[in-house]
Amino acid sequence: MDELAVLIPCYNEEKTITKVVTDWKKSFPEAIIYVYDNNSTDDTAKLAKEAGAVVRHEYMQGKGNVVRRMFREIDAKCYVMIDGDDTYPAEEGDALVDAVLNHNADMVVGDRLSSTYFTENKRKLHNFGNTIVRKSINRLFGADIKDVMTGYRAFSYRFVKTFPVLSQGFEIETEMTIHALDKNMQVENVVVTYRDRPEGSVSKLSTISDGCKVIGTIVSLLRDYKPLCFFGWIAFLLFLVSTVFLIPVVTEYYQIGLVPRFPTLIACGFVYLVSVLALFSGLILHNIRKKELREFEFRLQLAEKFFKESK
Repeated sequence: MDELAVLIPCYNEEKTITKVVTDWKKSFPEAIIYVYDNNSTDDTAKLAKEAGAVVRHEYMQGKGNVVRRMFREIDAKCYVMIDGDDTYPAEEGDALVDAVLNHNADMVVGDRLSSTYFTENKRKLHNFGNTIVRKSINRLFGADIKDVMTGYRAFSYRFVKTFPVLSQGFEIETEMTIHALDKNMQVENVVVTYRDRPEGSVSKLSTISDGCKVIGTIVSLLRDYKPLCFFGWIAFLLFLVSTVFLIPVVTEYYQIGLVPRFPTLIACGFVYLVSVLALFSGLILHNIRKKELREFEFRLQLAEKFFKESK
C-alpha cells in the first residue's frame, strides 16, 4: 500500500504534464505519481513516463471512467487527485494531505473560489456555473462546500474504497461531493491558488453540455439520496395545482348547486391521487435509504478493518 498516491487523469495534456509530474515529485518525493491517460492523441503518456510517473491507461472516454479505474486499482493511505493542466500548485498539497493523514478527513476540497479563480479564469460562464452548482448543493444538502467542481482533492482510503462511481464525465466531482455529504463523511475545505491554463493548453470542459450534465446529476442524486424531499415537493406541487383548478368548481357548486365543469373535477381528482402516490413513494424510498445507510456503515467498518490489516 502506498503512503501517498498522486492521481492525475489526463487527456491531451502534453503542454503541461511534464511540469505537473516534476512539481509533484519535487514537493512530495515519497509519493507515487500515477498518470492515467484517457486516449490522448498527443505525447501525454510518453512525456509523463519520461518525467518519472507511473503511466496507466483507461480506454473508456470520460473523467468519471478514469476515476473509477484509478480508485479500483490503487491502494494508498492518502490519495491526491489533481488535473494535468498545471492550474493547481503542487507546493500547496501539504495542507490537503495533512487533513487526511492527521485530521481524519475523508475528502478534502481544494477551494479555488475563495482565492484566485474568478480573476484567473477568463470563462465567465464557468464562473457563473460554479457558483450556481455550489449554492444549489449547499442549500439542498445543508452543507458548506466552498468549491464543488474543483479538480484538486485529497481522499482517505475509506472514501475511495466505498465510493461507487456512476458518472462517466466531468459530473464526477458533483457525485463525489454529494456522496460524501450523504454518507456523513468528514469533509474539509482548504483554500488553494488557481492559475489559468498556460497558452496552448485547451480545456476539455464544454460549458453548456457538461454544465447540463452536472445539473442533471444534481437532480438525479437528489432523487436517489433524498427521495422524501424530491417526491414530497412533487406531491406538494401537484396538490397545489389541483387545488387551484378545483376552487372555482367548488365555488360554483356552492353558488348554484351544480358542477358545470365536470371534466375539471375528474382531472383534479386524478391529480390528487398522483400527488398521494408521489408522497407515499417518497416515504417508501426514504425508509429504503435508511436501510442502505445502515448497510453502508457496515461496509465502512470492513474497509477500515482491511485498511488497518494492510498497514
